[in-house]
Amino acid sequence: MKSIKYLAMSFVLAGFSTTAMAQDGTKADVAAVKEIIKSNPADIDKQLKAYLSKNKKNAENLVDFGRAFYEVKDYDHAASMASMALAAKKNAFGPAYLLLGDIAAMKDDPGVAAQNYEQAILFNKEDPEPYRRYASVYRVVDPVGAVNKLEELRVVRPDFPVDALIGHINYLSKRYPEAIDAFDKVPAAQMQKMDIIEYGFSAWVSQKYDKGVKMLKQGLQNDPKNGSLNRLALYCYTENGQFAEALERAEVMFNQIDKDSVKLNYRDYVYYGNALNGAKQHQEAIDIYKKALDQEFDSQDKRAGVIKQLADAYKGVNDYENALKYYDEYLAAVSAPTLNDFADLGRLYVQYASKLEGDAKTENLKKAEKIYADLAEKNPDALEYSLFWRGRVGTMLDPDASQGIAQPFYEQLWDIIVAKAEQDKSDVARMKEAGNFLMVYYLKIKDDVEKSKVFAGKIIEIDPTNETAAQIVAI
Repeated sequence: MKSIKYLAMSFVLAGFSTTAMAQDGTKADVAAVKEIIKSNPADIDKQLKAYLSKNKKNAENLVDFGRAFYEVKDYDHAASMASMALAAKKNAFGPAYLLLGDIAAMKDDPGVAAQNYEQAILFNKEDPEPYRRYASVYRVVDPVGAVNKLEELRVVRPDFPVDALIGHINYLSKRYPEAIDAFDKVPAAQMQKMDIIEYGFSAWVSQKYDKGVKMLKQGLQNDPKNGSLNRLALYCYTENGQFAEALERAEVMFNQIDKDSVKLNYRDYVYYGNALNGAKQHQEAIDIYKKALDQEFDSQDKRAGVIKQLADAYKGVNDYENALKYYDEYLAAVSAPTLNDFADLGRLYVQYASKLEGDAKTENLKKAEKIYADLAEKNPDALEYSLFWRGRVGTMLDPDASQGIAQPFYEQLWDIIVAKAEQDKSDVARMKEAGNFLMVYYLKIKDDVEKSKVFAGKIIEIDPTNETAAQIVAI
């Protein structure tokens, strides 16, 4: 539970709120003990003996000694100092319990840490620090319980920014919608930079991009070159379809911020590429996606996803050869290609074929037809989708329908959909396409008026404005 350690340490480094621990007359003892602990002599216990004897009734100084040990990660000595401080105060001294709680947190024991923070609260209910630390460690065990403890702080300290702290704890607990709800209660002027960053991240993860961009804009007004704010704004603007604004943030991130202050990662390049793609700057997106592929990824599938986006960018500039090349690379790289992946490949071949003539067109259409045929073999649930696209490809291979290539696919699709008790919008759209082909095919190619009328009559039921169907029915 390293996160517990880091959180506990961050609170300590931020300044622990205890009483003024060393009184004026004994501050010299605290300074001297800190120097001894810092130097870490072999006979440290011997050197400290006189100071401990002199301060055995001074709980404040003893806790200060313990804090010095704590800072050098000597938790055993730190705990001993806390115990001595409790003895001096007959077990009624909050700062000592606070120190014991921090020690337990650093030892990955959130339960014991929480118990000690509870004791610290008992002896000073208005001190926000033990509440905050309790919530930080206890969130690992019970995030809701951690937030409830902060609600107790609200009762005794209505002046304290509890909502911001609740937002922070929910953020750390990955309860991102709850973090947003809490931060939304904090007056805008009171939101600190880290609050805004945590809000922005929570909004991005929760797909509440409108909220994210609104808050991040506020943060950027005060700190326009902040790497984290620009990164999250790039992400949220891109997801929100605000590509011009996203590209402004990308320009700052990639070209205006000191690279030592923000380490670019693959996701930054991907979002930059996505924003360029969204702005129809496909060639620029291609260049950025290629740079993204040079970055370090945390999974092969994420890298594969960028290859797929690169293929889409090539399609955006009508470079279908490269689009197909990279799509094949994507299918080879992704751990488990889905049926949708293969369906997309089929559509890519169809789109490429639509730009071609002659044998090249036929070759690509046949590749697409095979992909759609394989889909139904791999998964029976894809049968309707497969038939629909095989029918459409058939009309491209056989534009005048003289060979009837599309007929068996459209007719099987028609029969399946008509047999359903109810048809959804997708069913109706497919029926229209299949029925329009079949009624004309049977009339003009097969000279079967009656069968043509069957399809035409059904088409009129779902599309009363279809003039061709009306003419056929009237024959």
